[in-house]
Amino acid sequence: MFEPHAFARLPPVPAEHLTPGLYLVATPIGNLEDITLRALRVLKQADVIACEDTRHTQKLLNHFAIETRTISYHEHNEAERAAELVEELAKGARIALVTDAGTPSVSDPGFRLVTQAIDRGIPVVPVPGPAALVAALGASGLPADSFCFRGFLPAKSGACKRQLETIRSSSRTEIFYEAPHRLAETLEQIVQVLGSNRRIVVAREMTKVHEEFLRGEAGHILQTIRGRDSAKGEITLLIAPAAKQESQLLTVSVADRVHQLMREENLDQKAALKRVARERGISRSEAYRQFQQHH
Repeated sequence: MFEPHAFARLPPVPAEHLTPGLYLVATPIGNLEDITLRALRVLKQADVIACEDTRHTQKLLNHFAIETRTISYHEHNEAERAAELVEELAKGARIALVTDAGTPSVSDPGFRLVTQAIDRGIPVVPVPGPAALVAALGASGLPADSFCFRGFLPAKSGACKRQLETIRSSSRTEIFYEAPHRLAETLEQIVQVLGSNRRIVVAREMTKVHEEFLRGEAGHILQTIRGRDSAKGEITLLIAPAAKQESQLLTVSVADRVHQLMREENLDQKAALKRVARERGISRSEAYRQFQQHH
């Protein structure tokens, strides 16, 4: 019979030797207890830790008494630093890559270094752990069987609206990261493009003391945010799939949809093609090609 605390009496497992390569180490998105035992071992045994912000990462390392040397690796020095690190990796170095929070390369620096390491035949080893998009999706209450993560929405209003147009008829949960100072404006654009009734979730400060999930219709969430001085903290924005009648638009051919818009909204062919391209997230030339195929 299983005895309580039996595992506590097992002898400790010897630390596995860290072999040369690039280690992508996921770090906590807030709560330091979310670090994995493997991540701690890799950070301790690495020759160097490449950080998005060395000061930020040092707080994590100090908390766990890790004395490994750190070096900066961020969007402003990525091109130069990636080349340097790859040369060290080629000589047999063990390098851990971390960002300020979450998983490297996911809307954070890392892609350039990873691709260069792969091109040189250097092992790239994921050390999985926290990711804000996964944490938010699981607790959102929105469908998680099919979703699309799109990173940050464009900062410029026009580009943001065009991006939202492409998901108007999406049958998947759409996930974005957003800066707190842009949240109210982004919610206004969601209401304008997707409608005030579209269900959304704003996940804020996840795993931290002031963790908050705002769930409901876009119009209602916008009013809630407007009623505050300002939003604070890291934000993940989730948008529910379109209502069935909207998502069914994607099953209609481009030609049929163009003719429908010309008939029902009195658009000319050029304007209708432009609308369909936005709805489906494709170029106008691709929309025209599909239109010609079935016309």
